[in-house]
Amino acid sequence: MRLTGPLRVVAVLLLLGLTWLLASALFGEGGGEEPTPESHPRRYKCGLSAPCPPKHLAFRLVSGAANVIGPKICLEDKMLVSSVKNNVGRGLNIALVNGVTGELLETKTFDMWAGDVSELLKFIRPLHEGTLVFVASFDDAATKMNGEARRIFEELGSTAVKELAFRDSWVFVGAKGIENKSPFEQRMKNSKSSNKYEGWPESLEMDGCIPLRPPLEG
Repeated sequence: MRLTGPLRVVAVLLLLGLTWLLASALFGEGGGEEPTPESHPRRYKCGLSAPCPPKHLAFRLVSGAANVIGPKICLEDKMLVSSVKNNVGRGLNIALVNGVTGELLETKTFDMWAGDVSELLKFIRPLHEGTLVFVASFDDAATKMNGEARRIFEELGSTAVKELAFRDSWVFVGAKGIENKSPFEQRMKNSKSSNKYEGWPESLEMDGCIPLRPPLEG
């Protein structure tokens, strides 16, 4: 028996209604809405969880893992030191940055196991006032460290360097002319009872925001 015109229209409407109800039950009423901004967390410079205030530099330091994975130094979303850039080495990995402008001045590595500590001293003795010093260890950062080198790092704001020992992990940000001790420093002691890797402690990761210095008068 064939449906008449009006009955055919009613049947089509009922079918559409049932289809809509089924789709709503399966996907929810908001299934077709655009994703909200919260569904895609924002990424801030160097992977920080929040943006830095104005006139601050965003940074992230990662020490090396054992003697296998090299350290990283990121500043303002630019990788200054990393294995990808092929500018890491055993010992201390250091980046010098202008504390007024945030401009990278130089990066260098110093072998603190078999190298000559005098090369490190030549690098850190003549720093200009306000220079920021970023340090990330890799493998061993302390064997060749002498008293003068430790004293200079203390003057840059370090509190951990005086106890830094063989294969300790160390990340540090200091500055020439700093008045107080730096809040940006971590050290993980090399200990057989707590080492993550055989013969080495775990890698350290530290990030934050460093205020730029005002230009020097005169």
